[in-house]
Amino acid sequence: MKRRFLSKAKIITFREHLILEEKSEATIGKYMRDTIAFLTYTQGREITRKLVIAYKKQLQDCYAARSVNSMLASLNSLFSFLHWHDLKLKSMKFQQPIYCSEEKELTKVEYMRLCKTAELKKNRRLSLILQTICGTGIRVSELRFVTVEAVRGNEITVDCKAKTRKVFIVKRLKQKLLRYAAEQGITEGMIFVTRTGKSVSRTNIWREMKSICQEAGVNSKKVFPHSLRHLFARVFYDMEKDIAKLADILGHSSINTTRIYIVSTGVKHRQQMEAMKLIL
Repeated sequence: MKRRFLSKAKIITFREHLILEEKSEATIGKYMRDTIAFLTYTQGREITRKLVIAYKKQLQDCYAARSVNSMLASLNSLFSFLHWHDLKLKSMKFQQPIYCSEEKELTKVEYMRLCKTAELKKNRRLSLILQTICGTGIRVSELRFVTVEAVRGNEITVDCKAKTRKVFIVKRLKQKLLRYAAEQGITEGMIFVTRTGKSVSRTNIWREMKSICQEAGVNSKKVFPHSLRHLFARVFYDMEKDIAKLADILGHSSINTTRIYIVSTGVKHRQQMEAMKLIL
């Protein structure tokens, strides 16, 4: 068998392939980080199954199972592209958690405090971004689809990850967004933009969210743009108990992904068990 080696040139070609496959920018970025990390690990050595398994073992020693599987998925995609199918690795098996740590779950009360603190600090854009993500369940990368035209029509069309879905805008959020757009002189196109007219970045939103945590009295470790999407999912599921419908709203291809979003805290899980009253 011909000896196999990985190079930056092959990874660049892999990236071009992902673009032609219409993968999202976030997905391409993730695949690039994971494959470059593997390239660094190889140090110019021949790519053998033994080497790949050793790399997997190193990942297992450093990361949680879900993170390892995510990185392996990136490598397996690379191996498929290079036709190195014999190098593809199996994912780690693990049981989905039935509850999450209370320290990691952003509560509805904490979310409200973040929004009010942003308003008090005269950062209306941040407050509305928080409310838009948490009130619709969209990803932070999908904020660019929140346009004046879409909000006027009561729904936004999200085109992401080769899937298109409709997301409703509730009346109260519609009023707030259109009022903000009018105040900012935005008559068409994206509502959440920088001074240069570009879509606000994930990094800037994350930084602004972190900056108000202390004043809002919220643990910064649980404050991320994605935390708002998780909160939307939990509140929706508590009301509807329809995981299939929730998966469609969130744009998930698999209900197993949606299950991660609706995991409640240990406190709530304990209360549910107490309410069963099965102990004499």
